[in-house]
Order: sequence, then structure tokens, then C-alpha cells
Amino acid sequence: MKKTVTTLADGRELIYYDSADDVVRDAVDPRPLDAVSTSSEIRRDPLLGDSVAIASHRQGRTYHPPADECPLCPSRDGRHSEIPDTDYDVAVFENRFPSLAGDSGRCEVVCFTSDHDVSFAGLTETQAALVLDAWTDRTADLAELPQVAQVFCFENRGAEIGVTLGHPHGQIYGYPFVTPRTELMLRSMETHRAETGRNLFDDVVARELADGERVVLEGEHWVAFVPYAAHWPYEVHLHPRRRVPDLRELDDAARAEFPRVYLELLRRFDRIFGPGEPPTPYISAWHQAPFRAPGREEFALHLELFTIRRTSGKLKFLAGSESGMNVFINDVPPEAAARRLREVASE
Repeated sequence: MKKTVTTLADGRELIYYDSADDVVRDAVDPRPLDAVSTSSEIRRDPLLGDSVAIASHRQGRTYHPPADECPLCPSRDGRHSEIPDTDYDVAVFENRFPSLAGDSGRCEVVCFTSDHDVSFAGLTETQAALVLDAWTDRTADLAELPQVAQVFCFENRGAEIGVTLGHPHGQIYGYPFVTPRTELMLRSMETHRAETGRNLFDDVVARELADGERVVLEGEHWVAFVPYAAHWPYEVHLHPRRRVPDLRELDDAARAEFPRVYLELLRRFDRIFGPGEPPTPYISAWHQAPFRAPGREEFALHLELFTIRRTSGKLKFLAGSESGMNVFINDVPPEAAARRLREVASE
């Protein structure tokens, strides 16, 4: 992998990740951009104890542009985008409309490919491996920022999820605090250790492997399963068999196998609802240990992949119980979801 760091016209950082070592990235952003002005503010909720990012400047962000005006495509034919070069493998840049900025953290956009019309599931294993390298490198770089406590790499896919740009891309958030979801896992982890003397994540994976009914697929270095208490209609957790706290500590064998396993999962997601159905909307989320949390070595890196589509033409909405009380009601039994995801294995 070759990494090239440059800047856009308004001073935001842009990083190219290339598979070939001889690629030269010297294109200049000629756009007359004003300096980025943000109003991101973190406010703590005294009742729930969590934090909310207030970011009013995001109201003006780009919203469903036509394909020929996509800001994530390469700059070609006299049209200049967020990527100055005429082609790229993987590109990462600071978000122009960040939810978190400055002392409040950092937000980045990850462009998986220059091809506007492909999805992550359509990437080659070589391309997917380069994205994994980019996620890992960004995690390592953001770990060095004093204002970043935790890094979250994720992809929102599909208009139903709220995606406003059709180009295949994801995001990386560098939070200035430990997120509520992670805090809950850390507390559960500590309680389990105190009660049993064992690691919670290890026990969860071992239980799913022993039961087998919710296992979707297994590799030599990765295992994917629908969790026993899945919140979403179709939800898969992907764990490396060797527990590590974050992407930086995956070994070479796990890194080499990941593209095949992950691409297979994504392709199965697109087959869940049968032929003729539109692509399945999903959220793909890496859970990594906070950098400075006590006991971070006990945390288990894993990826959670889920869709809000519960059946053909119907979505799972977060209504009263979910949004008002955070108590999920799942219409699809996890065992049935796992069975369906096994049935739609790629040929």
C-alpha cells in the first residue's frame, strides 16, 4: 500500500491509498473554496449521562446530487470534485460538513472506489483489502490526536438508511468521548469478568459456535453469527477468532482472510429478499476499544452488519418502544435470520 497525504483548497486533509507503489498523486485542487466554518458543540445530557453533538452547519450539506455532479467521483472533464485526481483506488478526506471538528473530534469520508456505480459488495478482494488497510491506518493516525478517545469506522448504505450521496463510501468518526454503546459493553465486560473470571466476548463467541444454530459462516480466522438477542431483523456480528482490541492489532492471517469473508456477507445481504428486490440497505459498523479506557485489552474488535428492512417492501421503524425507551422489538427470530443467510450463500 502507498499512502499519499495532501490538502484540498480549503486546507482539509486528503489521503490517497493506492495498491501500486509507483502511483504519483500530485493533482492540485483548483476550486475557490472558503475556509471550512463549523459550529460543532458537544453537550452532555444530565439525565442520561450521554453526549449530543450540536452541528447546525450541517443543514447546508450536499443532498442527493445527480450522478454527474457527485462530489466523491474523481475530477474529470473540467468538473472538479473533492478528489482532485482523475482516478483513485481509495481516498479519505476531512468532511466538509463534519458533525465533530477541532477539540470536539474529527469526521472523515472514506471513498471505497472511484467507480460511482459499484457497491462495496462489488469490490474485488484486493480492493476490499485496501479499504481495510485504510481503516487501520486512519485508526492509527487518529489515535495520536489528544482530542480523540475512540474511532468508529462505518458505512451507511441505501436511501432508506438516510444516505445522501450515492457514491460507495463510508465515514470515520473520531469521538472526543467514549460512546454510550461502548460504555455499556465495557460495563457488561467488567461485570462478567468479576462474576466468572472469564472474558465476556470470548464466552459469547464460544456460545454461538457451540450452539451453531445462529452461525452464518466460518473462516479459519473469522466467524459470523446472528446474535442471540439481535435487535435488528437481519443482524450479523463478525469476530476475528483471535480477540484483539482494535484494527491495528489484527494479524496478517486475519487481514488476508477478511476480504473474502466480508464480501461474502455483503453479497448474502443482497440476496435475503430474493431476486428482483432492490439492494438491501444496511449499516456496517466497526466496534473498537477506546484508546485510553481501563481494561481496553479485554475488549473485542468486531463488526456489526444489520439492515432495517424486515421483509420485502417493509422497513423496521424505531417507534415508541425503541425510540422512547430503547427497548427493541424484533419481528424476525435470530435463528430464522441466520437460516436465511445460510440459504443465500454465493455460488
